[in-house]
Amino acid sequence: MKSGSCYKIGDNDQRPWGRWHVLDIGDRHVVKRIVVNPGERLSLQYHNHRSERWTAVSGHGIAEIDGMEHVLQLGHTVDIPLKATHRASCTGDAPLVFIEIQYGELLDENDIIRLSDDYNRV
Repeated sequence: MKSGSCYKIGDNDQRPWGRWHVLDIGDRHVVKRIVVNPGERLSLQYHNHRSERWTAVSGHGIAEIDGMEHVLQLGHTVDIPLKATHRASCTGDAPLVFIEIQYGELLDENDIIRLSDDYNRV
């Protein structure tokens, strides 16, 4: 198995729900800024090679982790264990912004296993 990160600092992407931007890369971690537009949500997904920690920096939302809902607002942090099903949704009138730290041996955008998706990407 290949190890390491397939990201570069500055990588970014527009998604149907919002956008992400890579802020930092280190040994076995990647830091992203994620923006979820009002009324939108990420796919319900899990990862085989990474765990994550999300810290909300603005807006209001919900983090669903293995079927449990956790409030996401300024300063709230949630941990997403390896292979846990998860998604974030923006419940406020302004975008939900959170910092995502990915931890693992292989950090790659292809390590997304979608279970359910509002935008037909399963």
